[in-house]
Amino acid sequence: MKPLFTIHQGEYLVGAHIEQHVNGPDNQKVNVWIPSKDTGVDILVTDASNKKTVALQVKFSKDFLVTHFSNEMQERLLCCGWWTLNRDKIVQSTADFWVFVLYSFSKVDSSAIQNSRGKNDIQYIIVRPDELISRLDQIHGSPKSLQTYLWITREKQRRCIETRGLKKINSRSMVLGEEKVPEERDFSQYLNNWDAIFADW
Repeated sequence: MKPLFTIHQGEYLVGAHIEQHVNGPDNQKVNVWIPSKDTGVDILVTDASNKKTVALQVKFSKDFLVTHFSNEMQERLLCCGWWTLNRDKIVQSTADFWVFVLYSFSKVDSSAIQNSRGKNDIQYIIVRPDELISRLDQIHGSPKSLQTYLWITREKQRRCIETRGLKKINSRSMVLGEEKVPEERDFSQYLNNWDAIFADW
């Protein structure tokens, strides 16, 4: 039997993070709303007066780092997600932003500098759907079903790299900083960038 009220783990993590750690312009608190039915928007964020809004579509992935990667890569990466996306849903999306959520189960070095906009164990990639589809089309062409890998590095200045379709030697070199990440595969600007959702307010 399907529960009457349900919220998936990604929506919960995003909603809780926004309520606890994200402020709007002028450091004002914001409100978080969950729609009662699936309309392509998972979370609605409003300003304190509920006059300004931003709609979010949330996609969650488990972390594949511990089970699918060598010790060397586990030392260099914080978490690695895998999503299968419907191209038409991205193109036709009514959400202002898509938020990809990664919960890391790898051991995090306690000496690591935490990103002020995201905890060490939970990472968020926040991107407008038009920017998302533009990048994915450049990388993968335009099939109806798109698969994407987003890897987040463990270094102080964290990077987010899309690696689907790369040879192992190239993805390793990019993670190690030995090879330049192509612009369309570099998602670092979207990593934990919560300020972006208020750009139009």
